[in-house]
Amino acid sequence: MTARLGALRDHVRRLWPRYPLGPLLPFAIYALVSTARGDLRPEHVGAVLLVLGLAYTNVRTKSFLVAIYPIGLVGLLYDGMRPLQRLGLTPERVHVCDVRALEARLFGFEVDGATLTLHDWFRVHHWPAVDLLAAFPYATFILASFACAVLLAIRDPAAMRRFTWAFFAMNVAGFATYHVIPAAPPWYFHAHGCTVDLAARPSEGPALMRVDAMLGISYFQGMYAKASSVFGAIPSLHCAYPMLIVLEGWRSFGPRLRVLAVAYWLLMVFASIYLDHHWLIDGILGSAYAVVASLVLRRLVPSPPTSRPAAPAPAGTAAEAE
Repeated sequence: MTARLGALRDHVRRLWPRYPLGPLLPFAIYALVSTARGDLRPEHVGAVLLVLGLAYTNVRTKSFLVAIYPIGLVGLLYDGMRPLQRLGLTPERVHVCDVRALEARLFGFEVDGATLTLHDWFRVHHWPAVDLLAAFPYATFILASFACAVLLAIRDPAAMRRFTWAFFAMNVAGFATYHVIPAAPPWYFHAHGCTVDLAARPSEGPALMRVDAMLGISYFQGMYAKASSVFGAIPSLHCAYPMLIVLEGWRSFGPRLRVLAVAYWLLMVFASIYLDHHWLIDGILGSAYAVVASLVLRRLVPSPPTSRPAAPAPAGTAAEAE
């Protein structure tokens, strides 16, 4: 037993010579804190076990963990924000009707003398097939981000590092903005008007309720029950994620993947409006956050120059050299 423990210790130290417990600590500490506050959930335990397995199995699994580690840290931050979602908020600081008025002024249209937004129109005009189409990017954005990180790890490791750390930085900036400029989403405005209720709970909204009812599941209800903020409409990180995929994946994607990536981003922007989750202003700002994060990380983690075959020597050069 002592020999086995010694061998295990040596194996861990070979993989992580400086900080052998470093990769595991954030997730283990968070699981302990969640246990102390009576909120330990299966996903907390699963994250610890996943990091444990990837960090200490072999060099390949360690490399894979390093590739996706910033995405895991985003998960910790997002979940950890739930007890702090009302920190520093007062009804006077929350933007509701002023954001709606700006949306109507920039992107509204007149119907029978009233200024409507696209959200107002889609609340009356909606169809089951479009409900499902709009729900697709909302159900898959984390999977799409994870898949992009894996693909880039294979094709362009520098772009993978940029993508995952830009993903982390973009989320940190977005989470901070939620507290600096708290803003209500469209579904909140349509449910509560201009009244700010800090005790309001996150909601999937009527459109995703229809999708859950249509499919006979409670997927989106469960997802938004764990949401970390009601007043986190600005920026739309839902729109930021696919934009970051486009920006960092462009060099590695072929023509078909580029078209799919751009289409996915456009579908997400449409879905955020159709599902009544974000104003178009939020989507534009979220996409801008992705652009800024990508530009910053490109300076910090540049890709190596693309190797080009050497030009053939002019005829006769070799003979002259002789």
